[in-house]
Amino acid sequence: MSLFKSASLVSAWTLASRITGLVRELVVAAMFGASAMTDAFNVAFRIPNLLRRLFAEGAFSQAFVPVLAASKEKNGEEATKQLVDQVGTVLLWALIITCVIGVAAAPLLVWAMASGLQQTPRAFEVSVLMTRFMFPYIAFMSLVALCSSVLNTWKKFAVPAATPVLLNVAMIAAAWLLAPQLKARGIEPIYSLAAGVMLGGVMQLGVQLLALKKLNLLPKFKLNPRLAGEYTAQPAIKNILTLMLPALLGVSVAQISLLINTQIASHLATGSVSWLSFADRLMEFPTAMLGVALGVVLMPQLAAAKASGDHDKFSSMIDWGLRLVVLLAVPSAVALLCFATPLVAVLYHYGAFKGTDVQQVALALMGYGSGLLGLVAIKVLAPAYYAKQDIKTPVKIAVVVLIFTQILNYFLVPHLLHAGLALSIGLGAMLNALWLLIGLLRSKTYAPSKGWGLFAIQVLAASSLLAVFLLWSAQAVDWVAMQSTYLQRIGLLAGVLSASAAIYFGACWASGLKIRALLKR
Repeated sequence: MSLFKSASLVSAWTLASRITGLVRELVVAAMFGASAMTDAFNVAFRIPNLLRRLFAEGAFSQAFVPVLAASKEKNGEEATKQLVDQVGTVLLWALIITCVIGVAAAPLLVWAMASGLQQTPRAFEVSVLMTRFMFPYIAFMSLVALCSSVLNTWKKFAVPAATPVLLNVAMIAAAWLLAPQLKARGIEPIYSLAAGVMLGGVMQLGVQLLALKKLNLLPKFKLNPRLAGEYTAQPAIKNILTLMLPALLGVSVAQISLLINTQIASHLATGSVSWLSFADRLMEFPTAMLGVALGVVLMPQLAAAKASGDHDKFSSMIDWGLRLVVLLAVPSAVALLCFATPLVAVLYHYGAFKGTDVQQVALALMGYGSGLLGLVAIKVLAPAYYAKQDIKTPVKIAVVVLIFTQILNYFLVPHLLHAGLALSIGLGAMLNALWLLIGLLRSKTYAPSKGWGLFAIQVLAASSLLAVFLLWSAQAVDWVAMQSTYLQRIGLLAGVLSASAAIYFGACWASGLKIRALLKR
C-alpha cells in the first residue's frame, strides 16, 4: 500500500473519530454547559490523558516503534514477536504499580493540575473522585499503544486508527442514557462521563487484542513480576528504556506546558478550562487528520529506511510529508483564524452552551489556529529524529520552547486571558517546527526536492482567496443569533465549507499546482 493510501486510510478513520468526538463534545456542551462540574470532569479526564500522552503515545511509542521496526527489518518476525512479549510483560507490571499510586494520590494530582478548583469545593471533590475512578484508563490506553505499535509496524493501520471512535461512542451513550438516571437518583450527572471513559478504554483494548490475535501477534503477558525484572536486562528492552528517558523528558515538556496552562486557566473565569477544552477538540480535526495520520504512517517506514541505509528514500518521505502538510494545513489555519465564530456556533451553540461561550471558545480557537501549521508539521518532522533514534535533539528544542511559551503567557494572559494561553501554544509550536526543520537541513538528513518556492507561492495565493471569502462569510451572517434555526445554520455552514474547498483547490489548479502528481509521489 502506498504512503498516500495508508495515510488516507488513517485519515479517514481519524475523521470518523474526530466527528464522533465532536458529537461527544456537543452532547457535553448541551447537557452540562461550561460549568464548574464540566471543569471538574475536564481536569479529572486530563490527568489520565496527560499520562497517556506522556507514556503510552509519547515516550513509549517514540522509543518502541523504531526498535520494533529495526528488529523486524534485521532479525525477522519470530524474534520480533518475542520482543513484543517481553515488552508487554514489563509494561503490564509498570502500569499496575502506576495505577495503584495514581488512585492513592488523586487529591494531590487534582490540586497540581488545577488548584483553582478549590474555589468551588464541590467541584474539587467531584474531580478527585472521578480521577480515582478513571485513573486505570491509563493502563488500558498504554496497552492499546503497545498493540497499535505492533499493528502499524506490520502495516495494519485501520484498527489502531478506528478504535478511538469507541471511546467517543461510549461517552456519548453514557451521557445520553446514564446521566438522566443519575440525576433522577440525586447523583451528580457528570459522573456518567467518567463511566463512559472507562467503558471506552475497555472496548478499545479489546478490539486491538482481537486484531493481534487474528494476525497471530497477540502478546503473551507473564504475570510473574520476577520475569518482568529479568526482561529489563535484555539488550533490546534496555535500548527502549534508554531511548525512553530523553523521550519522556521531551514529551514531559509538552505536558508540563499543558499542566501550567490548565493551572492558570483554573484561576481565570469559571469555564476557562472548558473553553480551552472545546477549542482544543476542534483543533484535533486538522492536527489529527493531517499530522497524526502522516506521523503514524511515516514513523515505521522512516525507521525501516534508516535501518536499511536508504537515505534518499528517507529524505523523500520527509519531503512528501511536508508538502502535504503545507498544502492542507495552511488553508485549515486560514479557516480557524477567519471563520472561528461560525464554526463554534454551529458545532456547540445548543442547550446550556451560551452565546458568550461561543465568543470565548472562538478566541481560544483563533489562538490555537495561529500555530496549526507548526503543530501539524511537528508530527512529520519529529518522527524523522525518532526514526534515527535521535531523541535528545527534539527534547532540547522542546525545553527551550516550553520556556518561550511561559514567557509569552506572562505577557499575553493578563490581556487576552484564556485566549493568551492558546496563542502562546500556537506560537510555540511554530518555533518548535522551524527549529526541527533547520536541524534536519543542517545535518543533511533532509534535502528538499526542487520546486518548493513555486509550490509555496501557489498555496499562499489560493489561501489568500480563501481568507477573503471566509471573512465575508463570517460577517454576512449573524451565526450566533441563528440558534433557534439550527438546521438552516448547519446548511449554511455546509455550503460555506463546500464553497471554500472549491475556491481553494480551484485556485491551486488554476495556478498550475499538480495535486494528483504530489499525492502519487
